[in-house]
Amino acid sequence: MPLPEKALIARIARQARTSAPAAGARGRDKYQKASTRTGVAGLLRGIGDDCAVLQLPSGHAALVTTDFSLEGVHFKRRWHPPESVGHRCLARGLSDIAAMGGKPLAAFLSLALPSRMPQEWVDRFLKGFLGLAKRFAVVLAGGDTSQSPGCVLADVIVLGSAPAGTAVLRSGARAGDSLYVTGELGAAAQVLAKLRSGRLKRPSPRRYPAHFFPLPRIATGRILRVRRVASAMIDISDGLSTDLRHLCEESGVGARIYAEKVPAAGGAATLHFALHGGDDYELLFAARGKVPARIAGVPVTRIGEVTRGRNVVLVENGQERELPAGGWEHFGRRPR
Repeated sequence: MPLPEKALIARIARQARTSAPAAGARGRDKYQKASTRTGVAGLLRGIGDDCAVLQLPSGHAALVTTDFSLEGVHFKRRWHPPESVGHRCLARGLSDIAAMGGKPLAAFLSLALPSRMPQEWVDRFLKGFLGLAKRFAVVLAGGDTSQSPGCVLADVIVLGSAPAGTAVLRSGARAGDSLYVTGELGAAAQVLAKLRSGRLKRPSPRRYPAHFFPLPRIATGRILRVRRVASAMIDISDGLSTDLRHLCEESGVGARIYAEKVPAAGGAATLHFALHGGDDYELLFAARGKVPARIAGVPVTRIGEVTRGRNVVLVENGQERELPAGGWEHFGRRPR
């Protein structure tokens, strides 16, 4: 079973300090100065007090996002190793920060565990969580622990920042803008379909990184903001068809998507997964003018355009039809 609560918190705090990005590391923003109390840039006080104390850079606005990850809904222990669960729990929030063009600063983890959960599972979960945090210079600044009646629940808050007034919103798309996505779509959903069908009984997570260890597009999102390329942007982890509608609704526009342009992992045969599968921690954005084919090393593909009105359509084999929101929706679809 897990350690008693105080011992567990102390263990998490030690691991967080060990894996934290070094203060003053090369390439960090000028505003991030080391705190003599914590040794972590930007964090004045972390785990150990009632609240964390963080300093935002001058002239910046805070970006805050929160996500639940529930066993049986977002992951299954028989499918996902603990390192993958921890990694994915944090990836969801980081991808939201990326979609605003922000810089992630700190994470807060509230973790509920069943009484019979082995401590080894918890340690491996933290290894995955903190490994991804370190990759993006994010510090675990606090959270909570609790006993659950039977399943694992992780509630993750991610704090980021962007210069005031510059965060890329969903509401800036205008008719005539082009629509782009980063990376390839559908690979994660294909793996999930194989797991559900039993065709993938003992998956090797490192062979399927798109599903087990997705990487949020932090650098790409920041470049799109800094260079003022994107007029609107959204993370498409709920599925391209669903998140495209969110962007259109917020902007008061429609969209036309070309099936042959969608970068489906595995080719056109997997178009359904690319459009509706979800679990892709990629970015969809609207832009006017020339957009590079790669940004921060990530492929960028034009898939359509923003239109007047509110219709969202797919053009396939010369035929135009409505593109329904077929991605993930809680209370309406079966668990992942």
